Amino acid sequence: MKLIYGIQDKPKFSQRIIFALQQVLAIMAATLAVPAVINNTMKEQGIITNMSPAAALLGAGIGTIVYLLFTRSKSPVFLGSSFAFIGSMLSAFAGASTMALGYLGLIIGAVLAGLVYVVLAILAKKLGTDWLNKLMPPVVIGPTVAIIGLSLASNAVGDFTNGAGGSTYVAMVCGLVTLLTTVLVATYAKKMARLIPFILGILAGYACACVFFLIGEIAGCDELKVISFQPFVDIFSKIRLSSFLDVPRFTFWEGKGAFSAMSFGYFVTLLTAYVPVAFVVFAEHIADHKNLSSIVEQDLLKEPGLHRTLLGDGVGSMVGAFFGGCPNTTYGESIGCVAITGNASVVTIWYAAVLCILISFLSPFIAFLQSIPSCVMGGVCIALYGFIAVSGLKMLQGVDLNENRNLFTVSVILITGVGGLVLKIGAVEIRTVACALILGILVNKLLGKEKAGNK
Repeated sequence: MKLIYGIQDKPKFSQRIIFALQQVLAIMAATLAVPAVINNTMKEQGIITNMSPAAALLGAGIGTIVYLLFTRSKSPVFLGSSFAFIGSMLSAFAGASTMALGYLGLIIGAVLAGLVYVVLAILAKKLGTDWLNKLMPPVVIGPTVAIIGLSLASNAVGDFTNGAGGSTYVAMVCGLVTLLTTVLVATYAKKMARLIPFILGILAGYACACVFFLIGEIAGCDELKVISFQPFVDIFSKIRLSSFLDVPRFTFWEGKGAFSAMSFGYFVTLLTAYVPVAFVVFAEHIADHKNLSSIVEQDLLKEPGLHRTLLGDGVGSMVGAFFGGCPNTTYGESIGCVAITGNASVVTIWYAAVLCILISFLSPFIAFLQSIPSCVMGGVCIALYGFIAVSGLKMLQGVDLNENRNLFTVSVILITGVGGLVLKIGAVEIRTVACALILGILVNKLLGKEKAGNK
């Protein structure tokens, strides 16, 4: 595709701020959702964790900076909280005798997972990437990238119809306003507006939700209230310094003094919970970078190199968990944002990372992010996830699907991916994308090079 800003291009300062905010909004929902899922799940089990969404946002920002440093600012990728490690994080808390040890477990587990990436990076440096291209040609990696988007479809639709106590139909109207604003701006707007479709889409959806809320207040109809301003009420119910500036609950601080309670059994629990998942996320790392490479028309696995992207991702994940508890991973939402806007400038990613760090200390902004209705984010995510899926399918343009080898490889990946195949081996869960990729590789290699006439 034609990029408006290439990797090394530098937009004007005022534009960088706006572009960075758009990246933050694109990754924000998933990044803030991970600690919320952990808190809610552990609360159901009688354990109060109080993981901080603000700390997760800060961890994502610092983790992204680590990634950019390792890749020498040659790969426009944002790291955010990984959903793949939710089960691992739950094990860190559930296996702890005290909650403080659970916080320490989050850090130790992330380090163990990050070390897997370090080892893989060393192997990639010694072996190169040619073997990877042979193992995962376009016929394999294309539909796998598509599955990354398609596997998130139910999340997008679920958010799109989530009225948060209000009417599903009102939620869908707000989500539709968001979606249509985003696609119309991205398609028909000129100059600056065309580069910020997600910001304009979210603002339009947010304004629509506010209008419904006001009408609901006047008419006494709760069905129209699909937005909650409780986050603002919580911080401004009593005006104090923390209403404006607040230090997030850092993982390393919450877990201080817990080393004395560490046991060998608990360490083994962390080892088996985190390390296998790291290998699974490795597959998504490859798929994301292959996808981005096709967008920027430059093989990022060769320059800056797979070893550098792995080191950046692995160490960035460790650092992110140290501050926010959540191991980081490359975000398809960020890549989708690059693809739709045509802005691959690494400077934008740098500014987005710094903005995440600053925002994490600003209570009103965190409250604003938390108040954005799910239906509004659902409208944005329909466009984002859909674009990720289409990006993967575009990789198949040069693939001859008249050959049975290619046809069956793509078929297996798409059906197992869309069908949501998940394998559980003990405490290890191999997620949909990894399952589809592994099966696709096996089928492709099993069929070998198709003989002429066997179509």
